[in-house]
Amino acid sequence: MGCTGSKHELSAADLGFLKSHTSYSEKKIKNWYKGFMTDCPNGELTRESFIQIYKQFFPKGRAENFCEHVFRAFDSDNSGKIDFKEFLQAINITSQGTPDKKLEMAFRMYDCNGDGSIDQAEMRRIITAIYELIPEETDQGERQIEADERALNIFRIMDKNSDGILSRDEFIDGCLHDEQLYQLLTQSNRFGDTRESQSSLDD
Repeated sequence: MGCTGSKHELSAADLGFLKSHTSYSEKKIKNWYKGFMTDCPNGELTRESFIQIYKQFFPKGRAENFCEHVFRAFDSDNSGKIDFKEFLQAINITSQGTPDKKLEMAFRMYDCNGDGSIDQAEMRRIITAIYELIPEETDQGERQIEADERALNIFRIMDKNSDGILSRDEFIDGCLHDEQLYQLLTQSNRFGDTRESQSSLDD
């Protein structure tokens, strides 16, 4: 991943925190930590490193923009880096979390400016980024038109009070009542599922 630094032990406090805030056992947490520190010995995953990793899961598409949004959702303290606690909590949600928890993370990803709501411009940015993950089979202009139309339709469905913004409740409720929409808007799960399967090999 290109990280530098020296290894250090997972503190008892962090271990206790992760045992109470994730569904993982102590052994599983330590396995995750070992892999994380092997990749990033300084204990932090940078935006650039995260994007390079995530892009591997979409080799035929353009994943940079989508990766930026996923990184922001993982970086819960907005530090510009992901530490092990942020990483494991996010992985736990995306791979084993309830639909509500997964959608809360998806909401953070769609809320690009962090103001607690999603407007049409933010919805278009994310849907466009999702479309870029798909290998190009049509003209880029046509794909953009299709993405814009899809984003507008999604927004209209979710915006129950027609105020031009989506609250967290509107977003989650809209997704929970539309399976296709739920699958589309929780694309970030793929990263968690893949890393989860890799970690399981270490058990």
